[in-house]
Amino acid sequence: MERARVGEVELCYELHGRRGQPVMVLVHGLAGSLASWDGAFVDQLVDHGFAVVVFDCRDSGQSTVLHDASRYDLAAAARRDRSVVTYTLDDMADDTAGLLDALGIGQAHLVGVSMGGMIVQTTAARHPGRVLSLCSIMSSTGRRDVGLPSAEAAAVLTRRAATGRQGFVDQEMENMQIIGSVVPELVDLEWRRARFERIYDHGVHPAGNGRQIMAMVASGDRSVALASISVPTLVVHGDADPLVGVSGGRATAAAIEGAELLVVPGLGHELPPAVWPVVVPAVVANTRRQAMSESR
Repeated sequence: MERARVGEVELCYELHGRRGQPVMVLVHGLAGSLASWDGAFVDQLVDHGFAVVVFDCRDSGQSTVLHDASRYDLAAAARRDRSVVTYTLDDMADDTAGLLDALGIGQAHLVGVSMGGMIVQTTAARHPGRVLSLCSIMSSTGRRDVGLPSAEAAAVLTRRAATGRQGFVDQEMENMQIIGSVVPELVDLEWRRARFERIYDHGVHPAGNGRQIMAMVASGDRSVALASISVPTLVVHGDADPLVGVSGGRATAAAIEGAELLVVPGLGHELPPAVWPVVVPAVVANTRRQAMSESR
């Protein structure tokens, strides 16, 4: 792991593969970190010829945690009260572009899951010259009438965080029974547990999770901004996702001209190994669309 100073924060990152290859940046979701990405998943992308950057967003993992920032206040976030909301998705998108600057990377392919999907969408809209292709996975547009969670899934977001490694892992395993996949062949309990152990060992910050939720809520609807995106775009969503309903993915694809939508049957709010044979080729094919458009 390395660290890079980006504006007011320091971001922890890893670079996999060889410099000089096309760069793909993976952006994790809420309560995640670079440890959210399975090494075997990253290796598959490296094997396809990419240099893959994974990093901890602000308030997560080993990156800067804003301990002195405002406490969780969802009502203030909904009002977009910037006296309480410490940062928004715009700031997190600027972090992503700033990390590219720090690493001397001019342009990159962006892939984000959940909150990370929102971040890469915003990065593509705010920094269009830096993005070669875009992939938004199990995410939404910020519209209040799409991508809504079920009542049971919404309760997962406000659940008091358990303490200790075992408590954290057990709680996340319980949460995945609510928000995870419903098709038995997609349910991988061993993979889930190993993932949550990695995330905990790398560093978890419940107060930071709250600020990230506020950032998402305060950022509002991105639909107009998404209409400005012109790079090849892939939207991936499970049709059984109870945390970010599939309508969020459909709205994202509809907002970006030419976007392709891949709906995965039975998939919940996760990216287990069983779907990689479908998702990885689709992500790679989307980057090839960018290369083909440049060659014309």
